[in-house]
Parts: sequence; structure tokens; C-alpha cells
Amino acid sequence: MFETLMLSRMQFAANISFHILFPTITIALSWFLFYFKLRFVQTGEPVWMRAYRFWVKIFAITFAIGVVTGITMSFQFGTNWPKFMETVGNIAGPLLGYEVLTAFFLEAGFLGIMLFGMNRVSARVHTLATLIVAIGTTLSAFWILALNSWMQTPQGHEMRDGVAFPVDWLAIIFNPSFPYRLSHMVVASGLTAAFLIAGISAYRLLKGDDKQAPKLTLKIALTVAMVLAPLQIFIGDMHGLNTLEHQPQKIAAMEGVWHTEKGAPLLLFAIPDEQNKTNHFELAIPKMASFILTHDLEGEIKGLNEFEGNHPPVAPLFFAFRIMVGVGMLMLIISWLSRIQLWRNKPLPTWLLRVLVAMSFSGWLATLAGWYVTEIGRQPWLVTGILTVKDAATDIAPGNVALSLSLYLILYVVLMTAYLHTIFTMANRAVEIEEITDDEKVKPVVHSMPIKESNYV
Repeated sequence: MFETLMLSRMQFAANISFHILFPTITIALSWFLFYFKLRFVQTGEPVWMRAYRFWVKIFAITFAIGVVTGITMSFQFGTNWPKFMETVGNIAGPLLGYEVLTAFFLEAGFLGIMLFGMNRVSARVHTLATLIVAIGTTLSAFWILALNSWMQTPQGHEMRDGVAFPVDWLAIIFNPSFPYRLSHMVVASGLTAAFLIAGISAYRLLKGDDKQAPKLTLKIALTVAMVLAPLQIFIGDMHGLNTLEHQPQKIAAMEGVWHTEKGAPLLLFAIPDEQNKTNHFELAIPKMASFILTHDLEGEIKGLNEFEGNHPPVAPLFFAFRIMVGVGMLMLIISWLSRIQLWRNKPLPTWLLRVLVAMSFSGWLATLAGWYVTEIGRQPWLVTGILTVKDAATDIAPGNVALSLSLYLILYVVLMTAYLHTIFTMANRAVEIEEITDDEKVKPVVHSMPIKESNYV
């Protein structure tokens, strides 16, 4: 029988894992939509509006599920983790409030214009609404990651009778890990949206869709992915150096370093054994971990032996980190291979299109793995140095938590099934819709006049 603490952790993990999938798409997809709309306004070519109209529907569905699942996250602070808001509510409350005031209202308010104002406002206003929604999604990530980063590397507060009080909001928001965490997440969103667009576009091509829109969106998505993939590697390296400075126990667990050593090897594979404090079946590159983390072949990496009783579980971090890196490297290879093929004016072979379809949601896998590294890596702390997970948990009956957890899981399975079915149904129907041809162009849109649907349908 699971105890209340474990059930509460499982419920929070299930909720955050499901919720984060959808903002990871919408943050970047909104900017893709803004680009599609801007290009239509500039050129008047209907293909851009075709791309916009298809993907704005997917954005709306994704945004809606993200909002619904986000609400359940706030419930848990009161039901499962009451000590969290009691201890750090003076900081967490305002940051969450800023997210609602400056981000969610922008997204929710102007999304209506994006979806239903096409024929009711001018092209300029509609394009501006799309831009504001994109800004709103990014601001939402800003505030949420500011809070999460503060929980990892808290600054700018003081403790009074066991309660955290803000003394420097700039230090709280721009805490040591925030710039790296924010940039890492935004780029991850870009890669997630890019591979989703590429995958669905490739799916349409495999279904015999020979129209301009899927070819155009495939090319744009692959271009974005090939730029962001190496950028993410660079940001990840910088983030790793920051984590080594502020959370060395997390790095030790990620790398499977049990004892402090110089010239630590990079473990490509191993099976960590926490009971015996060793690794089995190691496949390693000598001294490479020290070189990557310290930029010195003989650099010292602190081992888990220096954090007895104060380090996270090793195996989950070790494997999650390698999954994240592995998926990222696969994204790099596939995006470059595909884009180079298109640069040569050659159609993508069937096998490569199928790979892109299979990787449609690869960004989700990488994001979840990275999120687990971030969140599990903070254990046993909920807020580093301030509040442990154990101390923050509720003491209600385990059966109550188990019931709500079961209901959440059932709901999430239904929602995910419906979401995936809807996306691929939309893609199949898009194949059957007549599309404009190469020589069908229209004059650029007049900004002062409303867009007429007949221009692009």
C-alpha cells in the first residue's frame, strides 16, 4: 500500500507531466502562426493562409487542453502540498498572479480574435492579435520558469519564523538558474513545435497530398529545427555549468559519479546501483565528463559521497538525462539530413518522411526527460534549502489521494486519445481539400480592409 506522500508525488508527477506537453507546443507554435500570417499579409499568397488556418486550429485545441490541465496544478498546492504555500506563498503567489495578469489574459483574450475575427477585423489587427498571443505564451513561460528556477536556486528572500518573505524581486525573478532554464525551455518548445509541424506535414505528403501548404510548412519546420538543435546543445552546456555550480549533487547523479574524482569519464551507458554505490556494465569515454562540465580533462567533479542523505535518486536522473540527450541528437541528425535533401531540390524519400512522422511528438519525450531531470534532481528538496518534499506534503488519508490520482489518469488517457485522434483526422481531411496551385497568386492584402474568406478558401 502506498503512503500519502508517495501518492501525492505520483499525482503531481502525472499532472505536471501531462500539462507540460501542451504549453511546450503552444509557446513556439504561436510564433510559427505569426510568421505564417505575416507572410500572407506581405505577399498575399494564399498558401500562407492555408498553413495558418490549419495550424491555428491545432493551436486552439492544444491551448484549451493546456489551460484545463493547468488548473489542476493549482488545486494541488492546497490539497496535496499545503505547507508549500504556507512557507513560500509570499513569493509563489505573486509570481503565479503575474503569470495570469500579464500572460494568460493576453492569450485567452486575443485568441478569440485569432479564431473568430478573421472576417471581422482588418488584416493588421488580426496579425497584431496573433503577435500578442505569441507574446502572451512566452510571458507565461517567463513567469512559471521564474518560480520554478527560484525553487531550484532561491535568492532575494529572507526567512522569518519559517516563512519566506521577498526582499528583492529582481533577485527572485532573475535568480542564478533562471536565464538558462528559460532559454532551454523556449528552445525546447521551438524544437517540439518544429517536429510536430514537420511530422504532420510529412504525414500529409505520405497520404498523397501534393499541395503547396504541407511542402512549405515542412521546409520551414525543418529549417527552424536545424538551427535550434545545435543552439540547444550550446544552451544545455551552459545550463550544465550553472547546475554544476549551484546543484552539484544533481550533476553527480546525472553522471553517475559516486566518489569525487578528477578526469571523470563520460558514461554513455551504465546501470547505477544506489545500494552498493557503484555502476554496472559501464560504457564510458575516459575523462570526457570532466571536460564537458569543467572544460578541463582533469577537472574535478564532486561525487555523491559528499551529499549523503541530501542527493536525489540516481537511476531516474541518469537514464532521463540520456534519453533527453539521445532524442536531441536524433533531432539534430534528422533535421539536417532532411533539410539538406530539400536544399538540393530533391523530394524526401519515403523512409525519411516516415521517420519524421514517427518523430512528430519526439519533442514531448525530450521535454519530459529533461523535466524529470530538473524536478527529481531537486530531491529531497521542494524549495532548495528551505522546504523538503516530505515536510510540505498533506496528511490526508491515502485513499483520498489514490482516488483522485486514478480519476486524473483516466481523464488524461481519454484527453490524449482524443487529442491525437483529432490532429490526425484534421491532417487526413486536409489532404482532401482543394488547394491553390503554383500560378494562383493574389495581390498583397490591403491592411485597412477586412480579409475576405473567399480570398483563401
